[in-house]
Amino acid sequence: MSSDSVIVLDDRYRLLDELGHGGMSDVFRATDELLQREVAVKVLREVEDPVLRARFIAEAQLLARLNHPGLVTLLDAGIRADRPYLVMTLAEGPTLAAQLAAGALPPQTVAEIGTQVAAALAYAHAQGVTHRDVKPSNVLLCGDSRALLADFGIARLAGDLEQHTRTGETIGSPAYLAPEQAAGEAVTSAADVYSLGLVLLEALTGERAFPGAPLETAVQRLVASPPMPVSLPRPWRDLLTAMTARDPAARPTAEDVAAATAAIATGTVPALPDPGESTQPLAVTTDGSAAASTKGGRASARRGPRRRWLLVAALVVVAVAVALVLLLRPSGDPQPTRGGTEVPANVPERYQQPLQELHDAIEEPR
Repeated sequence: MSSDSVIVLDDRYRLLDELGHGGMSDVFRATDELLQREVAVKVLREVEDPVLRARFIAEAQLLARLNHPGLVTLLDAGIRADRPYLVMTLAEGPTLAAQLAAGALPPQTVAEIGTQVAAALAYAHAQGVTHRDVKPSNVLLCGDSRALLADFGIARLAGDLEQHTRTGETIGSPAYLAPEQAAGEAVTSAADVYSLGLVLLEALTGERAFPGAPLETAVQRLVASPPMPVSLPRPWRDLLTAMTARDPAARPTAEDVAAATAAIATGTVPALPDPGESTQPLAVTTDGSAAASTKGGRASARRGPRRRWLLVAALVVVAVAVALVLLLRPSGDPQPTRGGTEVPANVPERYQQPLQELHDAIEEPR
């Protein structure tokens, strides 16, 4: 669709210049002729199935109820000529992706951006909505020092329309997908926390944690955690390590992340809750290490057995990771990949289908 072929949508939204386009949509600056204001209109791919059309409208109604200062608000939705469209507030300003093209950002700036984005995620998660596609190009940086999160839920809508109906559809951007998304497993709000962790890590270092082709990046995060540079301050390393834990249950909530990045921004060290010991909140010592608060020494008494259990669990995880790495390591006879478009045959069987679907479904690297 272009502004030449469709001038006005539903006798209301006059399309002007194109702001951007991607694998699943085109975005236009437009005029709302009823309310006389400028808006952004995202036009998605065609959909003819009436069931999917009804689902699109239902999901759009849910997203339209989200109202938070850190979100680009969805104002309206419709379907014209079998192509769904979404009307959103027009946010002027560069994306975080554009800013990162010039290199890493100051840690203070990253902390402020992280606080705002995490707060927006926490709000939406409380409403039962998961973003599914947190990435630098979906973070808009406005001139008044605001960071806005765009395209909330759009990945889920597009996934429905494309009929990627596996549990926890793998729609999203491969460089920032959580491991469970890459594996086609159930997607929860923890996936957004993982993706935000990769975004913040890139903002601090100027480099993607998982570079490369979509399949390559997806396989990498199934067997390895993102590298954490020792040059990062201890609070950042602790926070980002927790956010990018491969086990979704081990990650902090978006609300926890917002509190942690706000503390980093103000020069204090954050306290992240321990998912396995929620009744004993973690405190952080002056050197950045975590210690459980105690009452009469009872927490300290519990710590020994728990640490032994964690050590055993960690050894199991390491053993599994090593086994997978050995499976994925190239052998003397190279596996056929057809130029990187097929999952290598030595990838564990349970990951074969979801990884291939991921490659087929995602075209945009960012």
